[in-house]
Amino acid sequence: MSITEHKINVDSLEWFYRESSPIGRTDLLPVLLLHGIVSQSYSWRQIIPALASQGTRAIAPDWIGYGFSAKPEKRDFAYTPDAFIKALEGFIKALEIERFSLVVQGFLGSVGLQYALRHPEQIANLAILNTPISTAAKLPWKIKQMGLPLVGEVMTQDPLLVDRTLEGGSRYRIEDQDLDVYRKPFLKTSASGRSLLGTIRNLQLEPAMTEIESGFKEWQQPVLIQWGMIDPWLPVDIAQNFVNSVPNTELIKLNNVGHYPQEHYHEVILQDLLPFVRRKDS
Repeated sequence: MSITEHKINVDSLEWFYRESSPIGRTDLLPVLLLHGIVSQSYSWRQIIPALASQGTRAIAPDWIGYGFSAKPEKRDFAYTPDAFIKALEGFIKALEIERFSLVVQGFLGSVGLQYALRHPEQIANLAILNTPISTAAKLPWKIKQMGLPLVGEVMTQDPLLVDRTLEGGSRYRIEDQDLDVYRKPFLKTSASGRSLLGTIRNLQLEPAMTEIESGFKEWQQPVLIQWGMIDPWLPVDIAQNFVNSVPNTELIKLNNVGHYPQEHYHEVILQDLLPFVRRKDS
């Protein structure tokens, strides 16, 4: 099953996204997969075809400012959670997706959770992979330093920050041909670094975590949490506390898995994710 690449213009912003059309069944809801910092939709390259093979349409966009999507200057795009959410609203509407399963991972995945809280009627099922979901979550130093004055401007222009961040977070080596894809936007334009810098400086993690922590206490749809246990930035206690306070939530602990589970352990993830997104509304 091949992954197709597309571009679509929405409200003067060009989105790049990867997609696989479903094989066979057509009654399953589509799945939208959102990546984190400093990643891109390429991180879902093993997940997307497996979803399609079971009859599920799978769509993974590059966030605005990331991968091969538009990288507007900060005067044109604020890089705040609200800006990302508004852009995502337009993207989903343009693709005519009315109801779907949502899969999020990492810092920026938290923006997807904020979207879900503001549009619960659209979300059938929610899967969370190593994403900040608590006021106890903090931006790790490896990422935070990229937003520092002067230092951040230099760091975010270095394509090798992709290697250091992805491999440091996952705790495993990533193949050179895959790192080439992740690095390519940074090699192509300095706007990639400026977008990353803008995101880190405007992530507003504390108020975002307050919204997520309080909002999900009233959440009704099924939630699956798949958590890499050797994540250097987000301890599993964050996930456990979320499960204790949010109804209809299941936690799957992934041993020897780091911050970017889909990068190395897609087969383990798919064991639970595939049947989960087939579930009908409760």
